[in-house]
Amino acid sequence: MKKKKNQKGNKNIQTSYKPLVIGTLITLALVVGIFVLADMRNKENLEAIRKEQPSLVSQPVLGKEDAPVTIVEFGDYKCPSCKAWSQKIFPQLKKDYIDTGKVKLAYIHVLFHGEESTLSSLAAESVFAQNPQAFWKYNKALFDAQPDGDHDGLWVTHEKLLDLAKIHTPEIDLTKLENDIKEKKTSNQVSVDAGLVQQFKVEQTPTMMINGIELDNPFDYEKIQSIIDKELNKKK
Repeated sequence: MKKKKNQKGNKNIQTSYKPLVIGTLITLALVVGIFVLADMRNKENLEAIRKEQPSLVSQPVLGKEDAPVTIVEFGDYKCPSCKAWSQKIFPQLKKDYIDTGKVKLAYIHVLFHGEESTLSSLAAESVFAQNPQAFWKYNKALFDAQPDGDHDGLWVTHEKLLDLAKIHTPEIDLTKLENDIKEKKTSNQVSVDAGLVQQFKVEQTPTMMINGIELDNPFDYEKIQSIIDKELNKKK
């Protein structure tokens, strides 16, 4: 009789555990479902904000031509945040992705700060017209030359632009550069950039697009890596 009671007791214990096990499985299924749904929504959100990529015709591009991921930077040499991005984010991006052939970077000039933005853009485009590879050294020199802190005063001058070219891009013909800047020889290309700024509704600098996906925060390097890696995986 004792044996039968023990068997009955065991059955009762097993029966009492069934709802708990079922409840746990349901909870796990819900948690997994939530994560799967969140991942799907993240992918949908990325696709929702993906835009047509800006044309790179006649634009400065750094990196391998056939790199599977393209980053487009809309920048202004008078913009302190653009300087910060060029010094804090760009070097790591270049090391991790551009130098390894995974990413190419294009630069589009923005003219949010008036005459100085226009003048520095004309100079940079003139350098690019002479020597496309020299553009990136000159681009860096312009950002590095930007005064720190509040600099509402005039600092982009013809003399400053020529001095920077003389120091950082000695391969450039300074006489030709001076003449090109004065005569605004590259104004058509600067106008093309201004048109792209309007077309893509760029309202702040720097604005970054990765394969057409505009970044909310260009200083979030982990997010930049995440998007690049996802884009690279799609190419495999």
